[in-house]
Amino acid sequence: MKTLYISDLDGTLLNSSAKLSEFSKNALVELSNRGIYFTVATARSPYSVRSILYGIPISVPCILMNGVLIYDIMTDTFVEVNEIMPQAFRAVLSAIRKENLSCFIYFVKDNKLSSYYESIENANMQAFYDERKNQYGKSFVRVDKLEDIVPSGIIYFTMLYTREELLPLYERVSEVPNISCSFYKDVYSEDLWYLEIFSSRATKYNSTLRLKEQYGFDRVVGFGDSHNDIPLFNACDECYAVENAADELKAYADEILGSNNSDSVAKFMLDVSK
Repeated sequence: MKTLYISDLDGTLLNSSAKLSEFSKNALVELSNRGIYFTVATARSPYSVRSILYGIPISVPCILMNGVLIYDIMTDTFVEVNEIMPQAFRAVLSAIRKENLSCFIYFVKDNKLSSYYESIENANMQAFYDERKNQYGKSFVRVDKLEDIVPSGIIYFTMLYTREELLPLYERVSEVPNISCSFYKDVYSEDLWYLEIFSSRATKYNSTLRLKEQYGFDRVVGFGDSHNDIPLFNACDECYAVENAADELKAYADEILGSNNSDSVAKFMLDVSK
């Protein structure tokens, strides 16, 4: 039976320091050498995923940015890009303005992912910007007015605030046609929440089924920790939550593994592939 293993990264495959341990890294290389198919489904972009998974042969494209992108890490190419339609882009931006919030807007052009922004208004946005620009070499483009952006190739909005600040916007944009949202707590912070907005065509669910069909897998096994992994779990034949996972996700899991700090995903795959 041809099986694909798909894991979320933060809070699942990565430890609480947002690192892939040497044990897990070596295990993934060993599993690849055994002919085991493995990939990731994450909210992260290619910039950080390339760094995190450096040296690991990932033969199946990765599901990135909650399903917005399907990305071949071995060739550094986008297999699929789900754009936000112009009318939906304008409606989301209008809702953001009404709540007086700032955002990063991602776009793809010539097989390159970049991000527009107007200003950086809080320490969380600054930390987000600094880490991705300095550590991963991500491309940012400052503009005077986001409304002047040509809405071609736009794929994603990201906002970082407290839950209370983001909740009214989440409720607004949830009503926008052809738009989906991921609203969740940052696993590395006490009070930071993310609101990510993208095309309704782009989900971990759709992308997982696409990989299953395109590569002829008989079975997909998924691993996760957060509520934004529910679409992944719904597309999997088997699904496993780590011990530190949200209770909401655990309700969908076939079994609960150890924590993300115990290399639980890698150990599970090593064990079942013997």
